[in-house]
Amino acid sequence: MQHFTVHQGVVATIDRANIDTDAIIPKQFLKRIERTGFGQFLFYDWRFLDDGTTENPEFELNRVNVKGASILIARQNFGSGSSREHAVWALDDYGFRAIIAPSFADIFFNNSFKNGLLPIVLSEADVEELFQRTAQGNPYQLTVDLENQTVSDGAGFERSFEIDASRREKLLHGLDDIAQTLQQEDKITAYEANLVS
Repeated sequence: MQHFTVHQGVVATIDRANIDTDAIIPKQFLKRIERTGFGQFLFYDWRFLDDGTTENPEFELNRVNVKGASILIARQNFGSGSSREHAVWALDDYGFRAIIAPSFADIFFNNSFKNGLLPIVLSEADVEELFQRTAQGNPYQLTVDLENQTVSDGAGFERSFEIDASRREKLLHGLDDIAQTLQQEDKITAYEANLVS
């Protein structure tokens, strides 16, 4: 898993609440067994017109000034719906490193940390201010500093965010659950040797 310390990136916004996992990655694309390759299908029904190949010029991620965006801002209850981990895989594969919203669905929130995507909860007022600032920027950039737990734009916006200490450490060091367990490999081996003897 890729570690996360400080990330600066272009911001994209989707001004919608209750974005569910079926909108993030529609069910017909869940047949892959790898964790990669899902980015091309991210927000498929919104990104493309009915022919499935022509970009919808009205959809936020298709705007020229947000190409290559790696920070996404949305409204409350992001990632609701089914528990598909593929939603996080699609966001990550597309290039997003952080999602900022006033609230997240619990399962999506947990899946994000397990896959190196940082979900940041800010107040509705702060998210609204970011929407306003993004609308003026061309492109608008934010810096997410996980070590200091801040989000800033270098132009007057700086906010702190809360994060569980153990999740923060795992992201800072790029450790998923398996990698964290393998840090204890010597102790596990010693314990297993004692069971045999």
